[in-house]
Amino acid sequence: MRDNSAKTPIWKAIADTLRSDLAEGRYIPGDKLPTEAALAERFGVNRHTVRHGISALVGEGLIRTRRGAGAFVAATPTDYPIGRRVRFHENLIAAGRRPEKRVLDVEERAATESEARALHIASGDPVCAYHGLSLADGQPIAVFESLFPLAYLPDIRTALGKISSVTEALRAVGVSDYTRASTRLTAVRATATQALHLQLAEGDPLLRSSGVNVDETGQPVEYGRTWFAGDRVTLTLEA
Repeated sequence: MRDNSAKTPIWKAIADTLRSDLAEGRYIPGDKLPTEAALAERFGVNRHTVRHGISALVGEGLIRTRRGAGAFVAATPTDYPIGRRVRFHENLIAAGRRPEKRVLDVEERAATESEARALHIASGDPVCAYHGLSLADGQPIAVFESLFPLAYLPDIRTALGKISSVTEALRAVGVSDYTRASTRLTAVRATATQALHLQLAEGDPLLRSSGVNVDETGQPVEYGRTWFAGDRVTLTLEA
């Protein structure tokens, strides 16, 4: 009986394999990839199929090509550890990347039932919602939303209006340190607006991280949700 189920296009399988090679460090930024002829021999396909796969990685910003010179590694997926002490700037600097955050919006609104449960407040209580875009070496890697309980942190919106760093904003309102109390990872598809910010196609795979950060007394100070571009970040869970 013939299997009529959908098959992964060969060019996409090639792009996925090369992307894994980058993530595993087989090639590093600046390295020249094997020629199209060599890759065609490796994968058992023609050069046009190889070229299609490489073009996909060029579109993602992982590979750059120079006419007459070949294809070179522009960037590798960012290694991003998730543990008790999640710090965006520190994580990217440790990975050898240049961190950047862009504020998209800061607003006050009522907490939903699930948000209130995470922050140990009542549904409908006011929260400060901080929406932003995270970048590594100028490339967008994630969009995020951080929620802060206004009853406990009444000045957090003012602080975030001046400081893009959550760690520094919390320090400015009296939270000298915080740790991650829980983390949940879910595979999702990019919405139209998320795809626009991340320079992806709608429906592309994302990794959603949901977590609660608490201060030294155990009081929740932040409920954060981050949508990572699935092929630009390698999430590592730390004990």
